[in-house]
Amino acid sequence: MLDEKVYKARYYHAFNLMPLLGPVRIKRLIRHFGSIEQAWEAAKNIEALAEVKGIGKPLAEKVAREHGGINLDRAWGEFEQKGYSYVIWDEDDYPCLLKEIYDAPPLLYYMGDIHVSAAPCLAIVGSRRHTAYGKDVAYKFAADLAQYNITVVSGMARGIDTWAHKGALDAGGNTIAVLGCGLDICYPPENRTLMEKISKSGAVISEFPPGIEPFPQNFPRRNRIISGLSAGTIVIEAGERSGALITTDFALEQGREVFAVPGGIKSPYSKGCHKLIKEGAKLVEKVEDILEELQSFPENEAVISQAKTFGEADDQGEFSVDEIKLIEVISYEPLILEDIVRMSKMPISTVNTVLLNLELKGIIKQLPGKYFVRN
Repeated sequence: MLDEKVYKARYYHAFNLMPLLGPVRIKRLIRHFGSIEQAWEAAKNIEALAEVKGIGKPLAEKVAREHGGINLDRAWGEFEQKGYSYVIWDEDDYPCLLKEIYDAPPLLYYMGDIHVSAAPCLAIVGSRRHTAYGKDVAYKFAADLAQYNITVVSGMARGIDTWAHKGALDAGGNTIAVLGCGLDICYPPENRTLMEKISKSGAVISEFPPGIEPFPQNFPRRNRIISGLSAGTIVIEAGERSGALITTDFALEQGREVFAVPGGIKSPYSKGCHKLIKEGAKLVEKVEDILEELQSFPENEAVISQAKTFGEADDQGEFSVDEIKLIEVISYEPLILEDIVRMSKMPISTVNTVLLNLELKGIIKQLPGKYFVRN
């Protein structure tokens, strides 16, 4: 006899194989017919389906046809053979923040450890096309968040998403990748190794069953899960029409925080971020800016309690006075040595010594031509 979880999951999986239905309609079917089993049985009845709010007869006819092509037990057996894990929305293991959104997926497929979603989560999103600045900031922010035991959530897309996942992994932290396709498809294909690493140090999640291709219409649905898993969304380099802005729209609808990293005023890759800031998003330059904003909300107390601020690091003697002075001067935009000397008002001999110390500590790095940037 099947246990209750498997019993329900079979039906949810079968409904997921019907593209015309989504989480909201599946919930309506269950409410209308009383249980997931009765909803599945009714889904082959055009007249019964047409009575459900938001369906109507034309859609009911299409849903009934889809239903006729699905064998419940065979479909579930094929899924089980693939070896993926899953969680349904009335389980304790289901991500708690995601459960709060009105269109939460009834069934999530995943590889890895779903429990990393129980830690404080923050999303990092941005453009697929990016500058060296955007890459460095995404990597650095993710690495810093990982140091505070915050799980970094993103979409494993090319560009900013990829560097956010890599930053978290390289810092020894946890990260969640949300896909716009089935778990058996790596998109983009060049991220296969990254996908494998994430599944070992976090989780790869999808609401789409195995075999579903990365169709364009899947990615807005994917984005609502990225924001839904997270207490806030950080945007790093987004053009005026960037898909990352769809994620921020979902975040705002879900009552979550939105943070934006500013860029150069002439950069087309930062126009979306600047627009968000004008509209009220929190301008952030470092992780502490995010923690400061979140601490005003009691539900984010777990995030704040894990944070170690730069000031605390200084109190512990990790940086000298001269090192702090140069850290405040050197940003993520390359600075030439002469400008660092001028801005810090320190002797060049002292600057050279301190720069070397900061390089050894991994705080800054030197670029060709005697330019320096923050790591």
